[in-house]
Amino acid sequence: MTNNIKAYGASSAQANLEPMTIARRDLKATDVDIDILYCGVCHSDIHTARNDWKSTTYPVVPGHEIVGRVKAVGADVTKFKEGDLVGVGCLVDSCQTCPSCAQDLEQFCQNDKTYTYNSVDKHLGGQTYGGYSTSIVCSEAFVLKVPENIDPKGAAPLLCAGITTWSPLRHWNVKKGDKVGVVGLGGLGHMGVKFANALGAHVVMITTSPSKAADAEALGAHEVLISTDTEAMKAHANSFDFILNTIPVGHEMDPYLSLLGLDATMVLVGAIESMKPFHGGNLVLGRKRVAGSLIGGIKETQEMLDFCGEHNIVSDVETINITDINEAYERVLKNDVKYRFVIDMASLK
Repeated sequence: MTNNIKAYGASSAQANLEPMTIARRDLKATDVDIDILYCGVCHSDIHTARNDWKSTTYPVVPGHEIVGRVKAVGADVTKFKEGDLVGVGCLVDSCQTCPSCAQDLEQFCQNDKTYTYNSVDKHLGGQTYGGYSTSIVCSEAFVLKVPENIDPKGAAPLLCAGITTWSPLRHWNVKKGDKVGVVGLGGLGHMGVKFANALGAHVVMITTSPSKAADAEALGAHEVLISTDTEAMKAHANSFDFILNTIPVGHEMDPYLSLLGLDATMVLVGAIESMKPFHGGNLVLGRKRVAGSLIGGIKETQEMLDFCGEHNIVSDVETINITDINEAYERVLKNDVKYRFVIDMASLK
C-alpha cells in the first residue's frame, strides 16, 4: 500500500521544478514516518535535477538535508516516538552486512546503498524521492536525532554540508592547536570553519576573494589567506597540519599543496571531477597526502549532530518557499547565498 503526497520535482533536465504527486510506502515494522519541516538545497540537488552527472532518472524529487517531526512509527521501532525532532540525510538504506557497513561506514557500502533520491526504491520499485516533499518514510536505522536546542532550519544542512566537513576533520584527527586551512567559503566551507574552530584548531580561511574576509572571521576563522597573494602564500608555506578543500570544480592544487607541512593532508570534499595535474614534488618533498572524503556514516552523523547540540552550531541559512526553488537554483550557481538555502515545507503544505 502507498500514500500519495505533495512534492516538487523535475520531469527533465531542461524543465523547471514544479508541483507533482509522489507515493510514499505505508509504514513497515521498523519504519518512521516523518512530517518534513525543512529541507536544505544542496548543489548536488541541482546537478541531479539537470542531469549534470548523466545518471538521473525522471521525474526526480531532490532533497537530502531533511529535518522534521515524527508523526508515526512502526510496531518494532525503539529509537523514536511521535513528536521527536529528527533528520534524514543522503542515505536511506544500505546492505548492513558488507565490511564498510560493519564499520558504520554506510556511505561506502559495497553492495546496495540507497540514496535518499534518484536511487532504486527497494520497497516500491521505481526510484526514491527526496525531501522536496511534505513527508518521508524511512527505516529507523537511517533516521537521526536532532537536538531540540538548535534551530531546525539551520540544522537541515548539517545532514549533508555538515557531515561532509565534519567527517574528514574527525577522521584525520584535527585537534586543539592544529593549523587548519579551509579552502572556499560556501555551504561546505562555512561549516568547515565553524567545526574546526569548535575543535580548537587555529583556522585559516583560504580564498581568492578579499571581500569574504569579514564573513570568514565572523564564522570563526582566525586568519584569512588570499590565495592570489604570492607573498602571503609564501609566508604560510609548509605550515598547515590539515587543509579542507571545498572547491566544487576542478582546479590547480599546487598552490594549496605547497601550504601543507610535513606529513600533512589535504582532503577534497567538493570536487568530484577531473583535477588539473599537480607537481609530484609538492607531495614527495614533505611526505604530504591528498585524500578524499564522502559524507559520513549514520553513527558519525549522529555524533556530529550531538556535537552541534553541545556547541550550538548550525548552518547560516536563507529560508525560502518551495515556489522560489528555481530562482534559488540560479542563485546557488552564482554563489549568491550565505550560505545555504533551506525550504520551509509549510509552503508546500
